[in-house]
Amino acid sequence: MIGSHTSAAAVTTSPDASAAVTTGAALGTVGIPSSPPVTLVIADDDEVTRSGLCTLLAAQSGIAVVGEAADGVEAVERARQLRPDVVLMDVRMPRLNGIEATRQLLAESAAPPKVVVITTFENDGYVTAALSAGASGFVLKRLPVPKVAEAVRVVAAGEAILFPAALRQMVTARPLGSAEALPQAALTVREEEVLRLMATGLSNPEIAQSCGVSLETVKTHVGNVLTKLGAQNRTHAVVIAYETGLVVPGVTG
Repeated sequence: MIGSHTSAAAVTTSPDASAAVTTGAALGTVGIPSSPPVTLVIADDDEVTRSGLCTLLAAQSGIAVVGEAADGVEAVERARQLRPDVVLMDVRMPRLNGIEATRQLLAESAAPPKVVVITTFENDGYVTAALSAGASGFVLKRLPVPKVAEAVRVVAAGEAILFPAALRQMVTARPLGSAEALPQAALTVREEEVLRLMATGLSNPEIAQSCGVSLETVKTHVGNVLTKLGAQNRTHAVVIAYETGLVVPGVTG
């Protein structure tokens, strides 16, 4: 159940307390009061949950809830009409689930909204599919509202929300894809190293420090990885790395 108590500005998973990592930006610097508010559409088929999220998130600093949807079809329609910065998307919805709604939103526009998946269980296979469809990250419904709000702000700023332990648990519970899917990507040795570090949840500055290179060099490598893998975003690249076996849980090198 979504909580409304105040909390430190960090997103974590529960019950295993796996840290959620924001890539490339400090949580505390996103969504400052002088910035335009992040516009948000909330899609959830449970009326009580949706209404609660709308009310509580609208009260958070730097967020303007501009619409809501009861299923995936409505989510796509509202996003087309309202052009929000972010859609908070439930995955299990009637008519059109959150996976297909995410795929449609990201495919039809040159400047689509960012999508944050909201789910009850961190091991939900639907979440992995939504991340593969291009969602920028996911949050749990039982998180305190300030943490959900901070995730929305971070994603709106162009960053990703990674839950390394939970993500590993989700993708490794699925059958591995063929490792032969990656040769055509022709990742360099350094790009593979950067991808493995991304999969552990390291931010660009942390990867730069680990590899002993500049931040700009890391950004170039990350961009090359996304392009070569055909990944929608950083989170999608990590999912691909796990599902193809390029990155093995517990092994970073």
